[in-house]
Amino acid sequence: MIPTLEWTADGVRFLDQTKLPLEETYVLATSYEQVADVITTMVVRGAPAIGVSAAMGVALGIKQSRAADLTALKADFEKIAKTLAATRPTAVNLFWAIDRMRVLFLKLVEQPGATHASISEALVREAQTMYEEDIAACKAMGAHGADLLPEEGGVLTHCNAGALATCGYGTALGVIRTAVEHGRQIHVYADETRPFLQGARLTAWELMHDGIPTTVICDNMAASLMRQGKIRAVVVGADRIAANGDVANKIGTYNVAILAKEHGIPFYVAAPWSTIDLATPTGEAIPIEQRAAVEVTHHAGKQLTPHGVGIENPAFDVTPAKYVAAIITERGVLRAPYAESLAGLEAQMA
Repeated sequence: MIPTLEWTADGVRFLDQTKLPLEETYVLATSYEQVADVITTMVVRGAPAIGVSAAMGVALGIKQSRAADLTALKADFEKIAKTLAATRPTAVNLFWAIDRMRVLFLKLVEQPGATHASISEALVREAQTMYEEDIAACKAMGAHGADLLPEEGGVLTHCNAGALATCGYGTALGVIRTAVEHGRQIHVYADETRPFLQGARLTAWELMHDGIPTTVICDNMAASLMRQGKIRAVVVGADRIAANGDVANKIGTYNVAILAKEHGIPFYVAAPWSTIDLATPTGEAIPIEQRAAVEVTHHAGKQLTPHGVGIENPAFDVTPAKYVAAIITERGVLRAPYAESLAGLEAQMA
C-alpha cells in the first residue's frame, strides 16, 4: 500500500505528491490549518483522499481546540469546517466528509456526560474508520469493474485515480490493478495530464511501482493511438458525479470521452459512492475550481509563456453522461439512464 496519508500522534502525515516521482518525502501537518494548506497546494490530491484528509483535519482541530466549554467547541468546529471546506470546491468528497464529521460531532455534544476529550477521541476514530472504508471501497470497485476491461491490450487513463488519489489501491487504477491480478494482459497508457502532470508524475510512478506495463503519452496523442487500435478501453476517476450521470474530473477528461466515443471505445468512470452528488442535478451545476496561472506559465520554476499573456486554468471539466459507458462504484456497476440507476441504488441502500 502506498502511504498517501496517515493519522499519527503528532498530526496527519502526508506523502508529498508535489515532489514525486523523483523524491519520496513526507509532510507532517500539525494543525487543521496546515491540513487545509496541504489540500490546497496539492501535496495531497484526489477526491477520496481529500475527503479523508479533511476528516482528519477536523479531528486534529477539535483535538487541539482550547474551547472552555462545549458551546465554544461548537463554534470552533464550524471555524475548522469552514477553513477546510474552502480548499477545493469541485471534489464533493470534501464536503461529504466534513458533513459526516459534523453529524457525529453534533450528536456527541448532546450526549449526557460528553467531554472535550470523549468527543475528540470519537472524531479521531471516525476519521480512521473513513480511511479504512475508503480502502475497502477501492478494492470493491476493482472487483466490480475488472471484468469490464479487455483480456489484453491498451487501457488509457487520465490524471491519477490510483492509490495516491485515495487512502490506498485506487479507483480507476484499482480497477486496472484487479484486472491485472486476475491475469489480464493490460498495458496502461497514461495521459501526462497538463498542466500539473499527474499522469506523467504520479500514475506512471504508481504503476511502475506495481510492475504494470505503462507508457506515458502527451495529452494530444490519445486520438492517434485510438485510431491505431492501441487503446481498447478508457477508465478514469471522478471528483463529482451529478444525479444525471454527468462527471466532473480532471481537465482534459471531456476530450478523452469524445475521442473514445468517436472510436467506439468504452469510457468507464470509477468512483466511490461519496463522489456521487444526487443533490446536484446536472454537470452544469458543478463548481469548477480555477487554479493559479503559474501552473500553466511555469514548469519546474522556468517560465514558458510571454509576460502578460492571458491564462485559463480550470482544474476540471465536465463529461456529459452520454459519453459514459458505465460508472463503477463499490456498490456495483451502473449503466444509463443514470438518473434512474443512481437514484435507484441510493434508494436500495437507504
